Amino acid sequence: MFVRNESFYSFTRNYPVITTLLSIHLILFLVVTLGQWGIFPPGLFVEYYFVGFNAAIFAGEWWRLFTPIFLHLGLQHVLFNSFALFLFGPALEQMLGKVKFIAFYFLTGVTANVATLLLEDLSYRHVGASGAIYGLLGLYVYMMLFRKELIDPQSRQIVTIILFIGIIMTFLMPGINILAHLIGALSGVAFASLFLKNARPFVPYQRFRPPKDDDGSPQFNPNRWKKRRGPRVNGSWIANTLGVIFIILVIVGVLANLFL
Repeated sequence: MFVRNESFYSFTRNYPVITTLLSIHLILFLVVTLGQWGIFPPGLFVEYYFVGFNAAIFAGEWWRLFTPIFLHLGLQHVLFNSFALFLFGPALEQMLGKVKFIAFYFLTGVTANVATLLLEDLSYRHVGASGAIYGLLGLYVYMMLFRKELIDPQSRQIVTIILFIGIIMTFLMPGINILAHLIGALSGVAFASLFLKNARPFVPYQRFRPPKDDDGSPQFNPNRWKKRRGPRVNGSWIANTLGVIFIILVIVGVLANLFL
C-alpha cells in the first residue's frame, strides 16, 4: 500500500487528489516564503489570511478553520507533511474514491482545527495539514483494529512504526499543535466506519503494454523458463527504510528549532 513505483505521469493520473494537494502545499509555501523575503509581497497577504488565528475566527473569519490545512511555514514542516501525504494518501484515494477521500481529509482536518479553537487561548495561531494527515493515520488504525481484510500485514507494520514515531514527534518537538495531532487521529478513527462502507482492499495500478510485434494472438516464448524473477520486495526492509526517513526528518526538525 505504501510502496510507490509509479512514474511521475502515472502517479498524477492515478491519484489526482493527492497530486493537487501536494501542489498546493508547495506552491503556497513558495509564495509565502518569497513574501517573507520581500520578493513577492502578495505572499504576506496569503500568510496573514490563511493562518489559523483563534481571535480572528471568533471575530467571524471562519475560513481560517479551513485554510491552515493548506499552509506550511518552514521547509521541514512542508516536507514532513507532504511526505506523509504522499505516503498515506494514494491507497486511500483509490479505496475511498476521490469525493469520499476529499470529504474525509477535510472533515478530520477541520475537526482538529475546531478543537484547537475551543481548547486553546484566543492568541493561538497554527498552520499545517497535520490534523488531516493524522486523520488518515486514524483511518489506517481503524482498519488494523476492525477491518483487517483491508490492510495487509506489511502495511500494518509500517503504520505501527510511523504511528510510534508520530507520537514521539508530537510530544518532543517544539511548536507542534498537539491538539491537532491527537484530535485528527481520534476523528479519523471515529469517522472511519462511515467512509469505509463498501471499501475494497488497495490494488496497485498496473499498466500493460504488449510488445510492438504482438498481434494479439497466443505466442510461445522458448526462453520463458530461462527468465529470472525480479527481486522480491521485503516488507521489513520497507518499514525500516520509512522509519529511518521519518527519524531523520524528526531530528532535522528538532535541531532546526534548537539552533536556528
